Amino acid sequence: MVRRGGHAVVLGASMGGLLAARVLADYYDRVTVIERDVLPDDPVNRRGVPQGRLIHACLARLTQVLDELFPGMRDDLVAQGATRWDDGDFAKLDWSFGGHSMVRSGRSAAAPQIVSPSRPLLECNVRQRVRAIPKVTFCENHDVIGLAATPDRRRVNGARVIDRSSDHEKTLSADLVIDATGRGSRTPVFLEQLGYRRPPEDEVKVQLAYASQQVRIPPGVINEHMIAHFPRAGRPRMFAMLGYENNFWMIAAGTMAGLEPPREYSEILSYAAELAPAVVTALRQAEPVGDVVHYRVPSNRWRRYDKMRRIPDGLLVLGDAVCSFNPIYGQGMTVAAIEAIVLRDSLRRGGRGLTRRFTGAAAKKVRVAWQTAVASDLSLPEVPGPRPLGIRISNACLEPVMTAAESDPVVAAQFMRVTAMIDPPARLLRPAMLLRVARAQHRRTGKRYVHEGSGGNVVTRESLGTPVRSA
Repeated sequence: MVRRGGHAVVLGASMGGLLAARVLADYYDRVTVIERDVLPDDPVNRRGVPQGRLIHACLARLTQVLDELFPGMRDDLVAQGATRWDDGDFAKLDWSFGGHSMVRSGRSAAAPQIVSPSRPLLECNVRQRVRAIPKVTFCENHDVIGLAATPDRRRVNGARVIDRSSDHEKTLSADLVIDATGRGSRTPVFLEQLGYRRPPEDEVKVQLAYASQQVRIPPGVINEHMIAHFPRAGRPRMFAMLGYENNFWMIAAGTMAGLEPPREYSEILSYAAELAPAVVTALRQAEPVGDVVHYRVPSNRWRRYDKMRRIPDGLLVLGDAVCSFNPIYGQGMTVAAIEAIVLRDSLRRGGRGLTRRFTGAAAKKVRVAWQTAVASDLSLPEVPGPRPLGIRISNACLEPVMTAAESDPVVAAQFMRVTAMIDPPARLLRPAMLLRVARAQHRRTGKRYVHEGSGGNVVTRESLGTPVRSA
């Protein structure tokens, strides 16, 4: 690897921060990760990751990036008990999107492989691998209180931090500073202190609120790997459950558009009875572990660093510090992982102009996830906000695809690959895929196709023995 500098500082030991540190270690002599928590050695929840106590899923693209940056990571997670869906058997998934229930039979070899560790197990594995890199040092129990800059303030050259136990303040000099401190990032404030404007923001308010409960269920009681019923128009409620290691499951129920979510386990069960009745009996026999945990997210928010006319060199921002999504789509960690790959590619091209190069390239990746999440949210009439023409067209085009995914495993697999961020949305527009979508639409509407045979006989689908499915 080509050396790009002596010292890089990463603010935050989030998933994005850890992956950024892994990449930076290939290009800098030293990498320091600043973290306000004291990081645990075991796979347990910590204060700085409140979502660790909530349901979460690893998108397939995240697993791919982890295996690329840390060879063997996927196998290690499976060996430690992480559950997986890797045979393409749709009988093991119970999903619905926008009122469309995905096919429950058949297989597809093209379906993405899903590995499902708990959030503490996942972060612990990544953290241990980063700790093992000789160039990386963790500076724990420290708060970031500002950025240091050159006299002309055109370049950030360090971070000001304070020890939480002693109140001792110091400045860490650096050739590059990366902010991965999450949605609560203070970089906009720090930029103002240096004489810059805050980045403009795009925001779509969703008023998400949900409750999660960890339970223990004996193996074999539930056949599905994952159950996920997303909100639809007229019903801004959701239910999901996912199996992790050691026979633990996380179940969640919630609402959007400001509706009150369930508070107690009994109320979560009522959501299950409505949205996933087949598992209610099993859930009534499950053993709750710990208390119900609640979480609220007001909006999707994208800080547009890519649109700033002036931004200092030597500073990069990634992960939720740039863009935080409605978490029900599971995009946050995956986007942070993709940004780590963008960082690696940007560093390969050189250190000069790194801030602009990375920020612009990362924004293109973020835009794909943003459009997916926002389009899904704005498909609900209960969510306020303007519906730009592009969003309306996107949702109109996606509707027949989701209809086809109700019955065609091949279409369902391709839809999953797009939502898992493996393939771009344009893959749904391939001629072979459009033909399958058209056939599914034809079956759904129950239309009869009619033509005259060579003998003048009228031929219909019924006369050919092809069943017609009612709408």
